[in-house]
Amino acid sequence: MQAKQAAPGNSPKRSYMKGAHAPEPLSIPLDAPPAIFAQLRHLQQAFAEVCNAIAPVVRETRCWNRVTLHHLVYRSLRERFPQLGSQLICNAIYSVSRTCRAVYQSPASPFNIARIGDRPLPQMRFAPEAPVYFDRHTLSIRDGVVSMLTLDGRIRFRLSISEADEQRFRQEKLREILLLNQGGQYQLRFMFAPDSGPARQSAATPKAESKDAELPEYVVLLDESETEQVKELGEVA
Repeated sequence: MQAKQAAPGNSPKRSYMKGAHAPEPLSIPLDAPPAIFAQLRHLQQAFAEVCNAIAPVVRETRCWNRVTLHHLVYRSLRERFPQLGSQLICNAIYSVSRTCRAVYQSPASPFNIARIGDRPLPQMRFAPEAPVYFDRHTLSIRDGVVSMLTLDGRIRFRLSISEADEQRFRQEKLREILLLNQGGQYQLRFMFAPDSGPARQSAATPKAESKDAELPEYVVLLDESETEQVKELGEVA
């Protein structure tokens, strides 16, 4: 079974915008040897580290367009994180870009750019448990065996897929593939594209991209301007 795969995205936690109704995601727990889980943990931590290296550039430049951000950070990230590989670096850039769209463009977000105005953007930090996002270059499934790119090269392990799951892979189009760590239990989550639209919007149409934007709980935001206001009020009191 060869799954068609699309671009990486974010694990839905709390939605600030209502978009098109998406099919139910498919989450499959991983049953692999301890050595495999250790490799997944190292990959997850390294991926979050790259995201945290990108976030200050977004804050400084106020740019989170995926293509422009790629041009700003890709070369330096490849030099700084050679162990992650070019495609996973691209996926980390996509992850930060999409998260920023959720934070700064969603109308209900407290950090919507219209509310922030000229104030500095908040500091953004990805937790070590932030998911890793894959695409067809970094993860594939054939005959129930996952081939996944990690810090140690390609690893392979079996994935328990039911007949109903296989049917979904044949009939639906994958939009996102995420590696999640839920309380120490790793799982792969497959997000399928709605029938009414493409699996991935063009980078040239940010409004369409932001329709499904969500703010993940594994991202910490610190608004320094509010911190300074609290500090000043304390000094006055």
